[in-house]
Amino acid sequence: MVNFTIEEIRALMDHAANVRNMSVIAHVDHGKSTLTDSLVQRAGIISAARAGEARFTDTRADEQERGVTIKSTAISLYAQLNDEEDLKDVPVKVDKNDFLINLIDSPGHVDFSSEVTAALRVTDGALVVVDTVEGVCVQTETVLRQALGERIKPVVIINKVDRALLELQLSKEDLYQNFSRVIESVNVVIATYFDKTLGDVQVYPDKGTVAFGSGLHGWAFTVRQFATRYSKKFGVDKNKMMARLWGDNWFSPKTKKWTKTAPADGSERSFNQFILDPIFKIFHAVMNFKKDEIPVLLEKLDIKLTSDEKDLEGKMLLKVVMRKFLPAADALLEMMILHLPSPITAQRYRMETLYEGPHDDEAAIAIRDCDPKGPLMLYISKMVPTSDKGRFYAFGRVFAGTVRSGLKVRIQGPHYTPGKKDDLFIKAVQRTILMMGRFIEPIEDVPAGNICGLVGIDQFLLKSGTLTTSETAHNLKVMKFSVSPVVQRSVEVKNANDLPKLVEGLKRLSKSDPCVLTYINESGDHIVAGAGELHLEICLKDLEEDHACVPLKISDPVVSYRETVAAKSSMTALSKSPNKHNRLYMVAEPLDEEVSKAIEAGKISHRDDLKLRARVLADEYGWDVTDARKIWCFGPDTSGANLLVDQTKAVQYLSEIKDSVVSGFQWATREGPVAEEPMRSVRWNIMDVTLHADAIHRGGGQLIPTARRVLYAAALLAEPSILEPVYLVEIQVPEQAMGGIYGVLTRRRGHVFEEAQRPGTPLYNIKAYLPVNESFGFVADLRQGTGGQAFPQSVFDHWQHLPGSLADKASKVSAIVNTMRVRKGLKPDVPEYTNYYDKL
Repeated sequence: MVNFTIEEIRALMDHAANVRNMSVIAHVDHGKSTLTDSLVQRAGIISAARAGEARFTDTRADEQERGVTIKSTAISLYAQLNDEEDLKDVPVKVDKNDFLINLIDSPGHVDFSSEVTAALRVTDGALVVVDTVEGVCVQTETVLRQALGERIKPVVIINKVDRALLELQLSKEDLYQNFSRVIESVNVVIATYFDKTLGDVQVYPDKGTVAFGSGLHGWAFTVRQFATRYSKKFGVDKNKMMARLWGDNWFSPKTKKWTKTAPADGSERSFNQFILDPIFKIFHAVMNFKKDEIPVLLEKLDIKLTSDEKDLEGKMLLKVVMRKFLPAADALLEMMILHLPSPITAQRYRMETLYEGPHDDEAAIAIRDCDPKGPLMLYISKMVPTSDKGRFYAFGRVFAGTVRSGLKVRIQGPHYTPGKKDDLFIKAVQRTILMMGRFIEPIEDVPAGNICGLVGIDQFLLKSGTLTTSETAHNLKVMKFSVSPVVQRSVEVKNANDLPKLVEGLKRLSKSDPCVLTYINESGDHIVAGAGELHLEICLKDLEEDHACVPLKISDPVVSYRETVAAKSSMTALSKSPNKHNRLYMVAEPLDEEVSKAIEAGKISHRDDLKLRARVLADEYGWDVTDARKIWCFGPDTSGANLLVDQTKAVQYLSEIKDSVVSGFQWATREGPVAEEPMRSVRWNIMDVTLHADAIHRGGGQLIPTARRVLYAAALLAEPSILEPVYLVEIQVPEQAMGGIYGVLTRRRGHVFEEAQRPGTPLYNIKAYLPVNESFGFVADLRQGTGGQAFPQSVFDHWQHLPGSLADKASKVSAIVNTMRVRKGLKPDVPEYTNYYDKL
């Protein structure tokens, strides 16, 4: 039976100190959904027998079928600490032993990491799940980096300990060393992305921020739980006991003394002796069917079985005994409630990274104080499809104020600028709801610090945005995704009459996924772009079955490239306006890769203060300060990694044509000269401008196409080149199958740059770079080459120059460019710069 009511949850929402908003994050297949089941079972939503196998938060049929989480799912749970004594250890003063846990189970597959970003934005803490056997993998590091970037405090659970005991048959000391290595790897990642404001958030078992357990079997423990048991038994202070139960501490039963070095009598390390020993004894007795030893053990540990449970044997009995001895929910709840911050604590230090406006206006102060009486500040991080076709729940977090049904709000999209009317709607919220996994519950209002869903907002927002009641409030920052949509497919309808349904379906698909891109290219094809093969497959399946509901024809996957330059323009490019009265002179040169990455990461942006940005470019990237102050704009879409810099001296009327040149620049960077792909990492310098004295002869009609032509000419004079996206592939494989991997990678232009054996296992971890263009069918090829023993995981890593020159018609880069041009309905050969360049 569900052991809480919506009224109880609503009452708890007002006590922000008793609320915990947290995400479960990890690498794919490390057991997030399985672990979440323990918490859902504790709340009485599913039975104990189904916990671990139900995967309650996998709400879609294809998630259950594939065993992979695809969408992040939110659920609100009501929890109490078992021991009233524990309340003293809660960092914020709380009045009662009732807690509201808003939990989001996120996907681990790299293709869906935009869902993780959306989940992290609305939470304050993260439960990082790490597999004992596989350790810290590529995606564990990615999600941890994202979490720390959003100033989210992590706690860790080392999962699948049952595998280490049953499959690997590790000894106690080996298991301890294994745990120690995993924790060290996690802490290395945390230390790498250290944030002074967040402070040191490294995790340690003796501080209570690491748990160990098995989600599938539903048991877990923290060092603190055992310290509590032993402190009562021995009459020792609990905190002293916690420090002794981890690390280099030994207790000699003969001398009854604690030492920092292993005693001569061969005593075990305290963690092995006091914590692992009872667990090993249970495993040994149950799995070896020692019927006489089991009742004695159960009596000692005070575990009572029902008559049905006493008849069980082997793994089934082990599951029941371990679940009663160390319930997973107890360990997880204790860790979340004691070590993850409440909204009151978290919003104090997260406000700076969340709010775009000045940090002393009323909205910023209300967010900082988590004030339910302040102006409403609510961030919508994603749209969740409803059972009603074509409608969505807007899912988000109330950072300040209170949202209620019927409240009139300002809906500010990501392109909203304070004081302007663009991307702004003023509408009333129809209903507020509470997300409960696959169900929803209506709720009257939701105060600051909580997560909720809204009905009736979906028509005015595409993917995400800010809701506020203050007319002066700025936006909450737009989310930065760790993946970008680099794989595309074109879709068309089998029956021409269904075209309107496809167009409508594409709009809905775009809304339903934070990272998918849908657009129409020049040749009139409908393009869907996703983060990877699996992401695209799921998106297209949703499009065909749920959003458009019509049969579709889908092309082979196509990779999106970027155009760039490899050198400085060989001479200054000149373009004259159609009326021959205005001339623009420009030079193109490559932009430093470090600067491009900083722009893409949002460290340098068009919204920064001019002087501060110039200082950063000068000090960190060696720019000339004068140039850095004269950056006209970033492109494409005012945020890309291309720059237009004014290097002219004493030109009359220059400020009047700035808008026209910037428009031409946005146009040119969106569709480059070589194959109409977006441009990246190019800096154009305006060297000189000659303008007609009369304003009527230097309008936009004269200058926008001229600016575009001169930008193209300068780029074509600067050794144009093509950048292709590259995956970082991490492969786990046994030693005997390693040869097959090298063969497959070599055939696909990939190369291995690191291989390391996983200590304590026969597995090797191989890291390699693989061009995205070569990745289609890679998994199947790899399994074939290694007899199904290799498990790859790919994540977009960087852009690299395609080998070869565009001038050489036989090179690979020329072949790829020609294919792209033909696909887009252009002439096969790359245009000469003379098409755009006017002779002096």
